[in-house]
Amino acid sequence: MRPNFGPIFRIKEPTCESYLDVCCQAEPLDTPIPPPPQPARVGCGRRNPDGVGFRITGDLDGESQFGEFPWMVAVLKDEFVKQNEPPVKLYQCGGTLIHPQVVMTAAHCVAGKDVASLKIRAGEWDTQTKNELFPHQDRNVIDLLIHPEYYAGALYNDVALLKLDAPVDQADNVDVVCLPEQGQIFDLKRCFASGWGKNVFGKEGQYQVILKKVELPVVPRQQCLQALRQTRLGQHFRLHNSFLCAGGEPGKDTCKGDGGSPLVCPLPNRPGHYAQAGIVAWGIGCGENGTPGVYANVAVFRQWIDQQMRNMNLDPGVYHF
Repeated sequence: MRPNFGPIFRIKEPTCESYLDVCCQAEPLDTPIPPPPQPARVGCGRRNPDGVGFRITGDLDGESQFGEFPWMVAVLKDEFVKQNEPPVKLYQCGGTLIHPQVVMTAAHCVAGKDVASLKIRAGEWDTQTKNELFPHQDRNVIDLLIHPEYYAGALYNDVALLKLDAPVDQADNVDVVCLPEQGQIFDLKRCFASGWGKNVFGKEGQYQVILKKVELPVVPRQQCLQALRQTRLGQHFRLHNSFLCAGGEPGKDTCKGDGGSPLVCPLPNRPGHYAQAGIVAWGIGCGENGTPGVYANVAVFRQWIDQQMRNMNLDPGVYHF
């Protein structure tokens, strides 16, 4: 996720050592602590542009606010690094919560992986701390559904669904995104991509600690095709109909490690709510020469997604807007 990030965070009226701590007067020991209130259901795709509970004011390099994109999840894989020690959770890619028990991601992130080794983490923000206001939630993956026409050689139909062993609990920092209608067009919309991917392409790039965001325009298909043909892909390159493009603004793009992460666009009749237009698939470098990035076009797969939900006896209505 570009550009180059090196943030210094500032919280309004800091009073504690950590920017996630809140200092307050000690309560008597016999005062019961009430459980946190459950948020009222407000429908899918609710973005929190001012964050949840606090707002970082040093967000000058694309840092998201805590809980800004509550549908964002990390797809993890258990890997045994040392004998007789518990497995380490390794980051694989981004994903999106489309149902409390289903995550959507890119097929290229999970194809060929052992389902039993896959996990997801919802509600994550700062990967280096557990002191956030609301905890993240981990779930095991019990089933993996890859689009039957996925082609790894060129990433056609690059979409997969992960069924979880138990639903996540709705919270201010954990909720589902909306999905577009079949064939819906988002051309020229200003949209957001988010992820923990690298800041620049190549060995110099570093994965991000804080979830990053970048605002990108959706590029009309013919304009994108012309831009891609100016690259090493050549004049005879054809853009498969399962893709859409976004970006093309120098220094602003998704990058390695952002695969599977969402591109979300505002809903015209529901202020503050977003539908997922794309899934990060591939690109030529990261923000180089103003070339748009390429995303799996979620609107192409809406009917397939609905059918898989019904096959799992799950309600697709949760991501309707």
